[in-house]
Amino acid sequence: MPLAVFVLGLSVFALGTSEFMITGLLPGMAADLGVSIPDAGLLISAFAIGMVVGAPLLAIGTLRLPRRRTLMTLLVVFLAAHVVGALATGYAVLFATRIVAALACAGFWAVALATTIALVPVDRRGRAMAVLVGGLTVANIAGVPAGTFLGQHAGWRTAFWAVAAVTLLAVAGVALLVPETTAAAVSVRGELRLYRRRRVWLALGVIALCQAMIFAAFSYLAPLLTETDGLSAEWVPGVLALFGVGALIGISVGGRLADRRPFATLYGCLALALAALLVLALTTDALVAVAAVLAFGVAGFGANPALNLRAYQAAGDAPTLVGASTTAAFNVGNTIGPWLGGVAIGAGLGFPSVAWTGIVLGAATLAALTVAVAVQRNDDREPVTV
Repeated sequence: MPLAVFVLGLSVFALGTSEFMITGLLPGMAADLGVSIPDAGLLISAFAIGMVVGAPLLAIGTLRLPRRRTLMTLLVVFLAAHVVGALATGYAVLFATRIVAALACAGFWAVALATTIALVPVDRRGRAMAVLVGGLTVANIAGVPAGTFLGQHAGWRTAFWAVAAVTLLAVAGVALLVPETTAAAVSVRGELRLYRRRRVWLALGVIALCQAMIFAAFSYLAPLLTETDGLSAEWVPGVLALFGVGALIGISVGGRLADRRPFATLYGCLALALAALLVLALTTDALVAVAAVLAFGVAGFGANPALNLRAYQAAGDAPTLVGASTTAAFNVGNTIGPWLGGVAIGAGLGFPSVAWTGIVLGAATLAALTVAVAVQRNDDREPVTV
């Protein structure tokens, strides 16, 4: 595996830490800025919206630019947003920096995915994507807890400075180790043609539904474990870290399997995820629930390389815009899943309802995946290996 792919994974570690650490920093940020926790929570929404909107726009805007310089520029903008955010004395400025950081993050994801694909042979793309997305997994295991710890003991601004420092390392790594590449001679119109392909829309739909399935339950694991399963609150960080360990295992194994049988990998991961969700929905035993969380982490992130690979295979000759589109699809799922889980809780159905919500979304993912298989079989007029 080229060292450059690991450097891009390090960059994703910085991006992912910033994206998800805000949840643990909200109380301190709200108190320091003089706003309510719900208002501070809008900083998370601002980042998600910036990712969804920014990914395709920046992918088109950077289509013909040299990729290494584009990656470096986006990282520098991301770094600057965190420096300004760490120095911000008001909520409005910090809100603006989150949008800017999200736009840079979205653009980086799109270009980094295309760069990763260009750096490895076709039969190693799944593993390369696993390394890239593995940066996000490690961010959830180590970066987010570390950022939360710093925020709790040294103030939320310290966490922002720490992300800026890691981003600076990523800038240096990209400058030194990522070779300069340029997208193949394709036009913006040529890339936009990917949206005429039903395979692409199906691939993006599967991504959004699968991600919504994961985050409908994951976003509310803490209250589910403590209120329903009787787990002590002091054990919740450890269980969430266990989820991250499962995610790392899943993405490592899933990356290898995706290169050979992407559809089979997706079906297997969805089956395991649904089984884990069913256990979480029905059990009141803490140990059983913890085991289900580990399995859920393996399944949820094990599907990730295959989800990305299927989108690239469906897109054909539009690698940059499909990278942006998958980024947007993942973030659509990240937004819809927690919202649906919250709706279920708000309706008085209890915390186990988030697992049932995930099951419904998982069933929808299976249905969409089955349609995708049928469409490919019909388009290719030959059997599809599943």
